[in-house]
Amino acid sequence: MARPLSRAELVAELAAGVPGSAGPDCVRVGVDGVDGAGKTVLAAELAAALASLGRSVVQVSADDWHAVRELRYARGRHSPEGFWLDSYDYARLRAEVLEPLGPGGSRRYRARGHDLASDAVLVGDWLVAPPGAVLVLDGLFLQREELEGCLDHVVWLQVPFEETARRMAVRDGSPADPTHPALRRYVEAQRTYFAARTPWARADVVVDNSDWSRPFVVDPVPPR
Repeated sequence: MARPLSRAELVAELAAGVPGSAGPDCVRVGVDGVDGAGKTVLAAELAAALASLGRSVVQVSADDWHAVRELRYARGRHSPEGFWLDSYDYARLRAEVLEPLGPGGSRRYRARGHDLASDAVLVGDWLVAPPGAVLVLDGLFLQREELEGCLDHVVWLQVPFEETARRMAVRDGSPADPTHPALRRYVEAQRTYFAARTPWARADVVVDNSDWSRPFVVDPVPPR
């Protein structure tokens, strides 16, 4: 049975497992998992751990690459299909982050493409990643077909919906019961992702992050 680790030990282990770069090419790392799994927190911890190892890091969140509201809710505000199909602008995320930071890429990228609060499309300055930098990208649905081949190393956070709903209730004020109708859009969309892509099986590392203080690396097991 896997031994639970302290967060510091777990993050150090994950950072040590990130592949090295080939010359000036960047390494693209994804932190994938359902809403409330702890992706953003772990991505920040991983970025800091990589920096402490002397690696240059670029940190980006898929939440800054949403589609505009009109497209996100075109199938209805409560539609699981709409959440699965229409939430993100994958074309821009690929073209402005993942491909330029991929093999043979220019290393010119944009940090953000959309502001969720204002629904503004952002076209900021191009930034240039240092040679051999590590991109740490957190977000939902990172191993879907539209992003095939765009990540070099993926961490999947395994947390049951009962726990993620509880966390989201604290964070967002949403219902703590994952079977509540208000969460149907999100839970069913993520189950669609499970059925379409079995993301835990595609990931390079699976982390049980159900207990914030004692995460551990596990063999891929289907989420509940």
